[in-house]
Amino acid sequence: MTHRQSRFGAGRSVLTFLAALGTLAGAALTGAAPAGAAPQWTRFAAGVQYEQFDISATAGVAHAHVLRVDLRDPRVRVQLLYPGAVAARSTVSRLATAQGALAGVNGDFFNITETQHPGVEATGASVGPAIAQGHVLKAAVPDGQRFGPALPPGTSTREVFGVGVDRRARLDDLELAGSVGTPEGRLPLGGLNQYALPVGSVGAFTSDWGGVSRVRATCGTDTDRAAPCSSDTHEVTVRAGHVVATADTPGSGPIADGTTVLVGREAGAQQLRKLAVGAAVTVRHRLVAASSAVPYRFALGGYPVLEEGRSLPGLDDTVSAVRTAVGIADGGRRLYLLALDGAPAYRGGLTIAEVADTMRTLGSADAFSLDGGGSTTMAARTPGTPSVVALNHPSGGAERPVPNGIGVFSAS
Repeated sequence: MTHRQSRFGAGRSVLTFLAALGTLAGAALTGAAPAGAAPQWTRFAAGVQYEQFDISATAGVAHAHVLRVDLRDPRVRVQLLYPGAVAARSTVSRLATAQGALAGVNGDFFNITETQHPGVEATGASVGPAIAQGHVLKAAVPDGQRFGPALPPGTSTREVFGVGVDRRARLDDLELAGSVGTPEGRLPLGGLNQYALPVGSVGAFTSDWGGVSRVRATCGTDTDRAAPCSSDTHEVTVRAGHVVATADTPGSGPIADGTTVLVGREAGAQQLRKLAVGAAVTVRHRLVAASSAVPYRFALGGYPVLEEGRSLPGLDDTVSAVRTAVGIADGGRRLYLLALDGAPAYRGGLTIAEVADTMRTLGSADAFSLDGGGSTTMAARTPGTPSVVALNHPSGGAERPVPNGIGVFSAS
């Protein structure tokens, strides 16, 4: 096989990890370097290194791009890349450029299409929870409303990869805890800036949502994403602790800072209809972590594939695709960001089981799968270049706009 040339200088070194790191259960790392050779990492900046290699896998040879990020270095940090609104999309290279990141990969799965609901606008919003710079942006949609491959057994849309205020990375589960206080009592809050709300619930939309229509939030059911949109909906706008407007159909347009729009479906809609203009309403919400008491500075959704060095049971080992993943090593102090190449010669990709094996071989104790296929992108500002560009070949021929990603920042 002839390996394509590096975008930033000499030809690419391709690794053989077989002797040095052991043989993968379903995917063997292969390449031009002699067996037992040490990884040939290229320094991008303080605490950030890059490497690439081939993987002999079920569907043929895949080509991997990897960033190794050392969170022990005080000059390094990771943060959520996003276009300033939950319901918005941009390419990884543009997001990284706009936020001043050195590099980044794409993030969570998202509401990419609405062919099941003609006339309903696809929001572009992500599936799982999201936190940016300690600020909660959104919560998770119901499992049945998820876009992407089937979740591994025992996992949910609430799963996140995140980095705490202690600068340690970890996997966790973030559940929405919220309420709507009304003159007649307190209602549970079923959603926050989500493209899909649980049946019978009330969801809150804030300025973080953006200007996209909120109708999609009332379509589908908790178990069937393609189910019809609800015919029983109601919307209430709250500002300064009081209802200032009501409507029977969810609306669209930017939401002002300090304003919350409550959208109800079925039983939730019936409760909201009791609120007249001028009624006193308080809305509270937060995300509660299942595992860590350390607050998160950054988090985004996907699903775990590796925990404490072991692949999750039930991972798919038959469907191969171009993939993106993040691995955690050294007690949360080191990250491995993986993006496969989508060039025709490598488009077979990996199964999810092979992704877990690859991340473990790289040195990860825990690993998390992100959106793949046409979304898979690794972009960076390489040494001696002024701009952020894609390092891999996106499988669609160009970068796909995505709702969020993992940004890597270095002060050097």
